[in-house]
Amino acid sequence: MNISQAARDSGLTAKALRYYESLDLVVPARCANGYRDYTERDLQALRFIRRARATGFAVEEVRELLELYRDPARRSRDAKQLVEEKLQHIEAQLHTLEQMRDTLQALSSHCAGDDSPQCAILDGLSRRDPR
Repeated sequence: MNISQAARDSGLTAKALRYYESLDLVVPARCANGYRDYTERDLQALRFIRRARATGFAVEEVRELLELYRDPARRSRDAKQLVEEKLQHIEAQLHTLEQMRDTLQALSSHCAGDDSPQCAILDGLSRRDPR
């Protein structure tokens, strides 16, 4: 199938398909006229990539997962390790976001938000970090 059909069936854009091809994540065959010819196996890989990216995996992490997916001698513990590492990373990001939210809430609650030049937000942001 051509790139438009593959894009539609995989839920990705044609631009994304070309990008993943440039990274050798998917390598479709070429027709005599030079057009890409995607197989059902290519579509499965593209759907896999789309779902992995949607869950937050970076391209290189997707490459590792895709290699495991394609390897019949794979070990599930390797996939689990990658997912657990991603979970730890996301937990750290959530912690950072919670700290940011708490800081912004505190700054906002101390600001009058009126026409006065006094601003607790700007004063708070200009303070030295208590490290």
